[in-house]
Amino acid sequence: MRSNLLMFSFAALMLFAMLLVIVFGEQGVRDLSRLRVEHQALAAKNQVTFEENVRLYRQIERLKTDNLFVEMTARKELGLVGETEFILKSAEKKR
Repeated sequence: MRSNLLMFSFAALMLFAMLLVIVFGEQGVRDLSRLRVEHQALAAKNQVTFEENVRLYRQIERLKTDNLFVEMTARKELGLVGETEFILKSAEKKR
């Protein structure tokens, strides 16, 4: 009877120790939870990168085929003006 109680106590202690290792040990439940959160963050970042790549791909295709878009982009990003256009600057008033 006493040996059965001793064996049961030892088995319960071992199960408790295994439970602690499963929950708090390396590659345990806590790490799994952390990795799930990290995976979600990476998936969101991946989606943003994918959308940016699609936007850039479309912009490249338009730059290759759409002369009006090329002109608009050159005006906007490089500050270029057309051959028949003039730039007017107003003089600043001195106080």
